[in-house]
Amino acid sequence: MVSYFHFDRMNVVEPEAGEWNNYFHRFLEGQMVFGSWYDHVNGWWKKKQTYSNIHYMFYEDMIEDTEREIDKLCSFLGLSRSAEEKKMISGGVQFDNMKKNEMANYSTAPVMDFKISPFMRKGKVGDWKNHFTVAQNEVFDEDYKKKMKDPTLQFRTEI
Repeated sequence: MVSYFHFDRMNVVEPEAGEWNNYFHRFLEGQMVFGSWYDHVNGWWKKKQTYSNIHYMFYEDMIEDTEREIDKLCSFLGLSRSAEEKKMISGGVQFDNMKKNEMANYSTAPVMDFKISPFMRKGKVGDWKNHFTVAQNEVFDEDYKKKMKDPTLQFRTEI
């Protein structure tokens, strides 16, 4: 939600994100430009069970063990890469390197206002704690439990 908020703040073709507290409630209610995040994620997770050509990757997993996640992706794609290639890829996908890379950081996209926020802000797992109040965290946890019922889909908020 925090990443989505900052993306909406800087994206000039999206409606104004507004203040965090209002955004928080709109997100929970699914009143986003592209609909409910929950519906989107649940829908694609369900499709993944039926279609073998969908691969989920989680940011926290990439941060925790980039090379392991590259191995999983290569396996999914049916690719075999040398240790040297994996090391090069691993370096290229590190947050600080991607933040500097115009092909990844949207710095050339005219619809992004970098005076408001960079597309790639911090890259820190758990930064949501700097945005959510204790009460918001409790409300979100309850909402999440109601809407994310598939026990095979597990998001982590910390490493």
